Amino acid sequence: MSGTYLGRLSEHDPLHGYLQHDILPQVCGASGSSKYRVFKLNGSNDVYRYEDRNTGTNLIGKFFLSSRKKDAAKAGSRLTREFDNLCMMRGYGLADCRHHVVRPLGRNYSMNALLVTEYCEGQLLSEVIMEVIHSGDHDELYQKLTALAYFLSTFHNRTAIGVGVEFHRDCEYMDRLIGKLLKNGAIGWDEAHELYWLRDEWRNLPRMWEDQKVLVHGDATPENFRFGKGLEVIAFDLERTTHADRVFDTGRIAGELKHFFMRATGDRNAADPFIGHFLWEYACHFPNRDSAFHSITGRTPFYMGITLLRIARNGWIEPAYRRRLINEAKECLRGRR
Repeated sequence: MSGTYLGRLSEHDPLHGYLQHDILPQVCGASGSSKYRVFKLNGSNDVYRYEDRNTGTNLIGKFFLSSRKKDAAKAGSRLTREFDNLCMMRGYGLADCRHHVVRPLGRNYSMNALLVTEYCEGQLLSEVIMEVIHSGDHDELYQKLTALAYFLSTFHNRTAIGVGVEFHRDCEYMDRLIGKLLKNGAIGWDEAHELYWLRDEWRNLPRMWEDQKVLVHGDATPENFRFGKGLEVIAFDLERTTHADRVFDTGRIAGELKHFFMRATGDRNAADPFIGHFLWEYACHFPNRDSAFHSITGRTPFYMGITLLRIARNGWIEPAYRRRLINEAKECLRGRR
């Protein structure tokens, strides 16, 4: 079980009654008085696991309104968006044991914009990556990346809408990242202008406009996927799901793999075999695998680059490693062919 134990949820807390009477019956039909143990999970929001000691049922509670995020209107909007996105993707059939988007169980705007979902057992992709880095058992990560490629190809292919991508939106996202790096002093104006120039070079490539929009996860990081047995993948945190280029997701996974291995080993090329395997496995779910692989890998360096810039903007990144991330992002962005 994951999380840091915080104690028991008071029976006088309104949340206790909400979980007891509105949420738990949807999962196990339980009645009577529950006793909830509370665990704090990692995440950009206040996310907790609630374990009912009487039934063994676990629930996830995600609060969009907190001491760190105080805009009530924005919190409510984000709660609505994630709840609706979870329902939507499950409506596309991603609710079975192999391809599973977590089930939303409730939303309560009066309780600090609370989203409650089911809890699914499984190992986080981030945990798999770190275990492989330390153990050297590469087969485990290859297997999980095969499963993730299958999941994401299903996520994308079921939601294609036959409308061309709007690559300028991803260029605007890159602009926001550059702005944040400028604001926190990670780069100067000379380097910003170089990044803007690289952005425009990508914008002028026809291949960046040729694919059709699909629904993307939108925050495809190693913290947002769990793995069960075999090809089982569980996805959550769909707040940023939107229509975009499919490589927005696959390129982010590739960039995150590069980051994890580079930070742990110091080797900028250590993740390359895993990235190549992941993209090749993703491409196998298209009628012409070679053509799909060529198309996807032709766009991947841009999305890897902006992923590394996205990681570099974080305050917890130490300055020396931030500089490595920015340099590696530029190498990716220079990788047009």
